[in-house]
Amino acid sequence: MFASLSWAAPLQAQSVKAGIDAWQQADYAKAVSIWRPLAEAGDADAAFNLGQAYRLGRGVPLNLGTAQTWLQRAAEKDHLDAQTTLGLLLFGNGNQAEGARWLKQAAEKGDARAMLIFGTALFNGDGVTQDQVLGYAYVSRAAAQGLEPAKSTLEQMNSVMSVEDRKKGVAIAMQKAKTQAKAAPKPSKVAQAAKPAAPKPAAIKPMERSPSVVATSGAWRIQLGAFSQRSSAEALFRKLAGSSPIAGHQMVLVPAGSITRLQVGPFESKAAASSACASLSAKGQACFPVSGR
Repeated sequence: MFASLSWAAPLQAQSVKAGIDAWQQADYAKAVSIWRPLAEAGDADAAFNLGQAYRLGRGVPLNLGTAQTWLQRAAEKDHLDAQTTLGLLLFGNGNQAEGARWLKQAAEKGDARAMLIFGTALFNGDGVTQDQVLGYAYVSRAAAQGLEPAKSTLEQMNSVMSVEDRKKGVAIAMQKAKTQAKAAPKPSKVAQAAKPAAPKPAAIKPMERSPSVVATSGAWRIQLGAFSQRSSAEALFRKLAGSSPIAGHQMVLVPAGSITRLQVGPFESKAAASSACASLSAKGQACFPVSGR
């Protein structure tokens, strides 16, 4: 739902809303043309919406680098949705430390998606100093807001944490709930259709490793993330393996120092890989095409 605008609303706010209306009618090019000058003038809502257009490839060519630029401009203006989306994008593409920084800011403001992923990162020690009690607190807050993936993650945490540590986490969560209620951010004017769904966090339990499958043909792959634990990469592939456009493609685990990159392929062309990424990005999964040669 978008906030209703009165006749006395500023012209700039009306223009952002006009772009949202165009987006809702699937006139993405018009929406982008409305948002771009506003974003360039410093409007955080317009910058966020423009970043989402580039992230999804709607009204403009899909370009995750440009998407990141616009999302960061909005995030630096304390835009909650931009901080969450930028954090998810960076975290999923291997820049876990920078992604966690933005996710923490959004989590402190009470965004359920940010609390889920940042809390899971704290629990696992991915990109941040491990703190399972604090991680439990964030995830329990996300679950309390009704986020289904957070509820599932909380059940996993309950199965491996002591009662004493869970109690400590609940106490922290209750304190954060009070703080967040007092500092709730004002609603943003964003194109909700472009807002990514909550991504599924990495599993917290050790998982049996499955062998890597190497693509034997095709020049392009898509990269779905980079992980400090190989099992996390394998877990994400298992979750997505039966869904479009992953079904029928192969998992490729690419070691890079201390991280493992999860790639899927082959795709016959860069355009095909980009199209697959656009479909996955619309579902909230970070993705970008890479050469498989």
